[in-house]
Amino acid sequence: MTKSPDHLALVTSRTLEHYNERAAEFWEGTREHDVSQNIAALLRHLRGTAPFQILDFGCGPGRDLAAFRDMGHVPVGLEGSAQFAAMARQHSGCEVWEQDFLALSLPAERFDGIFANASLFHVPSQALPRVLRDLHAAIKPDGVLFTSNPRGDNQEGWNGGRYGTYHDLDAWRDYLTTAGFTALEHYYRPPGLPLHQQPWLASVWRRVCAANES
Repeated sequence: MTKSPDHLALVTSRTLEHYNERAAEFWEGTREHDVSQNIAALLRHLRGTAPFQILDFGCGPGRDLAAFRDMGHVPVGLEGSAQFAAMARQHSGCEVWEQDFLALSLPAERFDGIFANASLFHVPSQALPRVLRDLHAAIKPDGVLFTSNPRGDNQEGWNGGRYGTYHDLDAWRDYLTTAGFTALEHYYRPPGLPLHQQPWLASVWRRVCAANES
């Protein structure tokens, strides 16, 4: 069922309120999480010469921004939560754009890669095609998008004050290919566990350029 603009605005405001109220707790709970596997998955598919321009989409308090910075790249954060955006600037020293995921304003073909780690699942399925098109346009030709989301059976709704969508691989592939990406790889996390204990679906995609694009 198609959701009204007011409903989509409510999804955003309530989810951001949840994070703003728990920003310090979230930072303490996630600052030591090891996502080096995901960072490596993005970087190994980038073409050209480092340092790379990287957008950390949904950068949270800035853990991964700092990691990209320390590796010598040029990361920019994008975050909807005002509390997280301020923390990310403090923790990383990087530029951070405060933007609603459902009202993006991104420069065209700016980034070699976009790192969307545990962020795109907050986008309602109705709005996802538009958001993916926005990300596609912000990536340089032949650039790469990394995504990691909690997987499910294509359901969506509220969970503990946050709105989430939980796609399976087939549905996620359909969204990404329709938006103009081609699959490079996917895997489940955490590594080294049986599939039923791996709730996260990670995937890497390359921007496909139409024949009339440069």
